[in-house]
Amino acid sequence: MPYANTEKLLQLRERIPSFRCIVGCHDCCGPVTVASEEMARLPVKTEAEHAAALAELSCPYLGQHGCEVYHERPLICRLFGTTPRLLCPNGQRPVYMIDTQAEDDIHQFLRSTRQVLL
Repeated sequence: MPYANTEKLLQLRERIPSFRCIVGCHDCCGPVTVASEEMARLPVKTEAEHAAALAELSCPYLGQHGCEVYHERPLICRLFGTTPRLLCPNGQRPVYMIDTQAEDDIHQFLRSTRQVLL
């Protein structure tokens, strides 16, 4: 089953449109829950790093120069700015927003997996 979830995760990622963020902006970075399959793809952070990020309502993977795991960022992070449900606070967006079926499929995947606090 983990292999099936990994394949599904990669397929869902491909359905999310991309866009350019404002350099240096981290307004959408914060504590989120992610599928355990996604967490397993990220470098391990210490409890202290997680606690410090949570105390600042931030993400433990937000470094001095932005997201340290941008290419492996979780689905919820990829959704920010691509859907009317998670608008970019600075008005950035792709040319075409994500289609509703893709967004529904992503939320269904997230509901069907074990979630952990990033």
